[in-house]
Amino acid sequence: MAEKFLLSPKYKAFLRCDAPVEFLEGTTYAGKTTVGIFKFMLKVRESHKKQHIIAGLDLGTIEKNIINKDLGIVDIFGDLVKYNSSGRGGENLPHLSYQGKIIYALGYADKARWKKALGSQSGCIYIDEINIADMDFVREASMRCDYLMATLNPDDPSLPVYEEYINHSRPLPEYEKDAPDELNQMLTEEPKPGWVHWFFSFEHNAGLTPEKQAQIIGNVPVGTKLYKNKIQGLRGRSTGLIFNLRPENIITPKQAKEFKFNLFSCGVDTSYSRESDDTFTFSFTGLTICRKKITLAEKVYNNKDRTEPITPSDVPPLLVKFLEQCRSDWGFGRNVFIDSADQGTILECQKYKRAHGSPYMFQGAWKKTTIIDRINFDSGWLAHGDSLIVDTCKEHIRERNLYSWKENKDEPEDRNDHSVNSDQYSWLPFKDRIGNITKEAKG
Repeated sequence: MAEKFLLSPKYKAFLRCDAPVEFLEGTTYAGKTTVGIFKFMLKVRESHKKQHIIAGLDLGTIEKNIINKDLGIVDIFGDLVKYNSSGRGGENLPHLSYQGKIIYALGYADKARWKKALGSQSGCIYIDEINIADMDFVREASMRCDYLMATLNPDDPSLPVYEEYINHSRPLPEYEKDAPDELNQMLTEEPKPGWVHWFFSFEHNAGLTPEKQAQIIGNVPVGTKLYKNKIQGLRGRSTGLIFNLRPENIITPKQAKEFKFNLFSCGVDTSYSRESDDTFTFSFTGLTICRKKITLAEKVYNNKDRTEPITPSDVPPLLVKFLEQCRSDWGFGRNVFIDSADQGTILECQKYKRAHGSPYMFQGAWKKTTIIDRINFDSGWLAHGDSLIVDTCKEHIRERNLYSWKENKDEPEDRNDHSVNSDQYSWLPFKDRIGNITKEAKG
């Protein structure tokens, strides 16, 4: 068995790590289940409690993907473990017997059955694909165990399991850069002591050949949710996304510098709440002579974690500092469009201009264009390659990949939109100068 069970350095570090809660997120075929269940069994052996739980969608899924598969529990542990699919003795639930311990196999889709097993404290609990698990089960199980391990492929970031559990975990410092920046930026809930987030990808699976990896990647259509979640290891919704952000819509600063610009402007959207994750965002946009709109720079603030919250009077110097940096990096953008619903910030900026002098024009955003029309404009520009984003604008890219329609209404959700809105404010007065590229305009 040792010849088959190959471990990368990161998985060896994972096996050595001692943490009360561990989440294993990442691409498909990363080895999360194989190595995760091996560690789980070792934790069961070390536990002083008799009862433990392995949970999956249903019993058949657990048997196929965890218990009976190649390099599954029975394959690795052999005679040390016995699987009783119909229960045995006084235990009516399906379970594994392992060195005097009982490990129940529970489908979280069967509420009546899992409630029977959660009547008392458990030592160790393993939840397979926690992103699709019943949240009542996750809440009940997690508070009744000494050790929790859960695996998942990235999924819809609005799922409650992220906010309530996964986003409270953090990667170990030495592995922080293994996960995509977009994913790490979502681990924003208050850290829980000892909760570890592990990101595993193809490269961490020492048993995966380059040929097999190429085959897996080649079989998944590029641009689909499946590709984003399971191949790229990125979280994203399956349906309802407003924008179809493609790789070609994202460029480097060096690529952006190759364009000739004829106008720059800035949009500002605000939220001073200390109770939410809402941000206030500065977005700097450039329009090119070939009629492309490029989101060039951003600055994002949030009052939730600040000991001294930012107020409207704090915005003008922060905004001017951002504008001056953009002038140095890209060029002078005289027009600054601030959410017209926030008259307090607009007045503070105008007061700052009178007191200190400034070449910038602080004015309310042009919001007569409806939200649906704005989306229609921008979707068309994205499709034709006329809307581009510099890859350093992480928050804007993140929001574009999350901004969604309401479930039962033909209107956008009122979230994941502060950067989207500030970007729109920057180009709304100039929308007739974007897209519809002619041969003459290409110059």
